[in-house]
Amino acid sequence: MSITQSLSNTSVVRILALAAVLLIFLASGAEAWAYNVAEGDKGYIQESSGTLILPFIYLGAKHMVTGYDHLLFLFGVIFFLYRLKDVGIYVTLFAIGHSTTLLFGVLTGITANAYLIDAIIGLSVVYKALDNLGAFQRWFGFQPSTKAATLIFGFFHGFGLATKIIEFEIAEDGLIPNLLAFNVGVEIGQLLALGAILIVMGF
Repeated sequence: MSITQSLSNTSVVRILALAAVLLIFLASGAEAWAYNVAEGDKGYIQESSGTLILPFIYLGAKHMVTGYDHLLFLFGVIFFLYRLKDVGIYVTLFAIGHSTTLLFGVLTGITANAYLIDAIIGLSVVYKALDNLGAFQRWFGFQPSTKAATLIFGFFHGFGLATKIIEFEIAEDGLIPNLLAFNVGVEIGQLLALGAILIVMGF
């Protein structure tokens, strides 16, 4: 029996739960840019100076909780996972990728084409959906590493946000501690959001 044929009623419920979550994010006013930063947060980042650990942890968590592109990809990653340990591993891999390119991009000033990054982020969601349906196994006869894909797409997600933050011309004073705090917030936001999604899926 193929993976597609073995999808159960539970899987259908999960898909419906995902659709509901996406509608909530869209209704909340999240903009189309996958790595968009709210105007109020943009102003705060531009005007801030010095080490501001807690505010940047909050901004990182908010970015992840309201970043439906991140959550949609991660939802696809944890779709068939049931152990919290496994969920934690994949979430951490994504956070490592996201954090690495965010720090690298901002500290080096290297940017990317915003439309290209947006397209790749969209591709990451499509890729994971096909992976969950067993398409690569059927089409090419092999199963790509989900851990590697999670890390690689995390790189792109982080690079997209770095491109946006560079535009804000963030102050040099306290830059590294603030970026590290932001990344801690991203990890917290992921765990909170995915915890809520898992609860919904449980019902």
